This record gives sequence, structure tokens and C-alpha cells, in this order.
Amino acid sequence: MSDVILDAADGSAVPVHAVTADAAAAALATAPAVAKALATLSEFKGKAGQLLIAPDEAGAMTGVWFGLGDGGDPMAFRALAAKLPTGTYRLASAPEGLDRSQLALAFALGSYRFDRYKAHEGDRARLFVDGADVEEARHVAHACALARDMINAPANDMGPLQIETIAREIAEQYGARITVIAGEGLLEANYPAVHAVGRAADPARAPRMIEIAWDGAGADKPLVCLVGKGVVFDTGGLDIKPSAGMRQMKKDMGGAAHALALGRMIMAAKLPVRLAVLAPVVENAISGDAMRPGDILASRKGLSIEVGNTDAEGRLILADALARAGELKPALTIDLATLTGAARVALGPQLPPFYTDDEGLAGQIEAAARAADDPVWRLPLWKPYADALDSDVADIKNDPDAWAQAGSVTAALFLQRFAPSGPDCGPWAHLDIFAWNPRGRPGHPAGAEAQAIRGLYRMIRERFA
Repeated sequence: MSDVILDAADGSAVPVHAVTADAAAAALATAPAVAKALATLSEFKGKAGQLLIAPDEAGAMTGVWFGLGDGGDPMAFRALAAKLPTGTYRLASAPEGLDRSQLALAFALGSYRFDRYKAHEGDRARLFVDGADVEEARHVAHACALARDMINAPANDMGPLQIETIAREIAEQYGARITVIAGEGLLEANYPAVHAVGRAADPARAPRMIEIAWDGAGADKPLVCLVGKGVVFDTGGLDIKPSAGMRQMKKDMGGAAHALALGRMIMAAKLPVRLAVLAPVVENAISGDAMRPGDILASRKGLSIEVGNTDAEGRLILADALARAGELKPALTIDLATLTGAARVALGPQLPPFYTDDEGLAGQIEAAARAADDPVWRLPLWKPYADALDSDVADIKNDPDAWAQAGSVTAALFLQRFAPSGPDCGPWAHLDIFAWNPRGRPGHPAGAEAQAIRGLYRMIRERFA
């Protein structure tokens, strides 16, 4: 995405005017007569996403006016990129006080398209935004595009080995160390739950635990630990999903993609932290060696887990990864996972819930999400539901009793049992993301979506500044 935001533009660049609904009339007052006439004909009022292109007598573009809606939402600019003809543009004017770097980032995010498997469809529009931190916008947009590319890729081209390869490339680019433990080595290294979930897959797609460690900002800096669920395809296991439920399960590695993307943002910006990115990566396949309902699994933390449902596999691999995070004594732990359908029932596809028992962290996440226009919503770690995870034969079970309908809440309560805790560890937050647009809307094409990580990046930058 770095090629769509320019460092400079010459005089041939077409001017773009970003206008709010209440300032549209004034903005057009000094526009050429043809622009005024077209604005009247098209009823251009500066509503969010409205576009007005004014030509000269020869038909060449002389200017573009784009609506940001009431108050001026910079992320409305995401819709502009897909609407513009190929060419070079410059932001000539924007509402006073609007963050131009946010406008540049929004344009880059809206320029994304997944065309790996299609014939080349032409170049993208490119935009110069004077007064913007172009390098920062590029880093963030590139990381979000990486996550979306990974999630959009089909499972035959985005298996455990491919995620490992991407992780290795990121680690090499930023001088980080990487450790990968795969197959039977997971048992020797004490990742039994990761092994149990992934052992039914073809040996070429063996489960693995990926760990990136970066201390490029200094070995004395506080440690931030990012954990991402990496289920490259989820059949549901022996509790097999129906075909409709399985159709988009290539995206069940979205948590790992988001953790790697957020880690890349942090390293690219050289934030003053140490970083650990932990990604348990598996395929929840079906074979004679698949885990069964009723099996009891060991875990890295030493807690035994009864498998009530093999389709609740994401929390099993996260349990081992979160236990590993606790061993590192992090100042902050964040896990990201496409974990439950219940989160979508509660909040829909556009608003991921997050959970934490730390009020200060909750406030920081909410404030940063608002500032980045990257929405999240806090849901409670409701303790009275915790006994829904009690097992008669093990320390905990992976599926709650049927009466406990708050599936996203009980999943978070399960993870809390394994999350870093104690005086040597800082707070933990869990995000139950969807990572997907089920239908397209302006600036948000159908398919993979990067959720919450722009806000989390802003929160980490501010928390450890």
C-alpha cells in the first residue's frame, strides 16, 4: 500500500477538496462554474462518501470534491480511493483541525484490494497529502494490508508453513529473533494443547508454535506480549461444522495475522518497548488421530482441560500461548482471536468486543480506539458465569454449560484462567475479532478486514511513551 500515498506531487496532480456537510456550500462558492452546476445537478451536499468530479471543456479533471459528512470523519476518506479514476491527486483543502495523517491513512486503507488470483485490473489512484506523516501512514497501512492479505488467502496457500515464512520475513526485516517449534517437538517443549488440536492435520501442515522476540528499542524496555490465534482452517474437528459454517474458515487464523501486523507496526515505529509475538498455528482437521469430545488434554500451565466440543479449539491453543506469555513476565499482554460466533451475535461484524479486568487499560483502549476511528466495545468478564466452565473430571472444560448463553464472555473467562497474572505481570486484554466484512460498503470491500490493531497500536504508543 506504500505506493498510493505520495511524498510529493507536481502541478499536474488533480486537487482534491475534502468538505464537511455544513461547509459544502461555502467550499463550492469559489469553485469553477462547471463544478457548481454539477453540484446542483448531483445534489452534492458534502454527505459522507459523496463525490463530485469537475471536468474542463476538454473533459480533463480540474478538481474533486469529497464529502466527509457531519462533523468531518477522516475515515470517510477510505471510500474515496475506490471511486477515483487512476491518476495522481493532491489534497488541496480539508476542514481545519482535521488530522491530515489520518486522511492519508484512510486513503491508503481504502485503496486495498485483494487481486492475487485475478488478472491485473489497472493502477490505483495516488494521493499527496501535504502536512501528513506519510512514513507513519505507510507503516500502518502496509501492516493492515498484510493482515488482510493473509486472511483473504485461501487455506491451501496460507497454511502453517506459510504463516511461519511470513513471521520469519518480519523478524528478519526488523532484526528480531524467531523460534519455531513444530510437530512432535511441541510435546517435548510442553505445548500439549497446541499439539492436540493440530495433530490430525497432514504432516506437511503440522502444528507449530511461533515466537518472535524483539528488543530493538533496548533491553531495558518494558515487554509487550501479543498473542494471536492461528487456526489456518477450522473444520470443527469431529464436532464438524455444517458447510455454511465452514465456508469462510480460512479466516480463522485472523488473530495470528493481526498479532503479526500489530507487531510489525510496533517494530517499524521503534516504539520504546520490547516485544514478543506468540502465534500458535494449527489446522483443526479430521483424521483418525483427531482429538475427540470427552478427551482430557494437558496444558502448559498444568491445568487439565476436558474437551466438550472440538469446535472450541481456538481457546485451547491460546491457553498454551498465554501460559508461555506469563513466563516472560510482560508489562502488557494482548491476545487477538476470531474466537466466537457469540461476539457477532452480540455486536455484529463491525464492532469487536474486548475484555480486561484492568480499568486503566480499558480506558486507554477505548480512548485510543476512538482517536484512531478503529471501534471496539468493552464487554464484562462476568464472574458468575465462570462456573459454567467447571468440569466433573478435569480442572476446566472448553465449552460452557448450555445454560450459559454468553459465549464470548465464557470464552474470555476461559482464557483468563491461563493469562499472565501475579505481581510480576502487567494487565491482559482479550479481543474477540471477526476480521471480515461479510458485505462490501464504501471503503470496506467484502472480505478480510483489519480490526482493532490501529487503536491498539496508538494505545501502546501512548501507554509506553
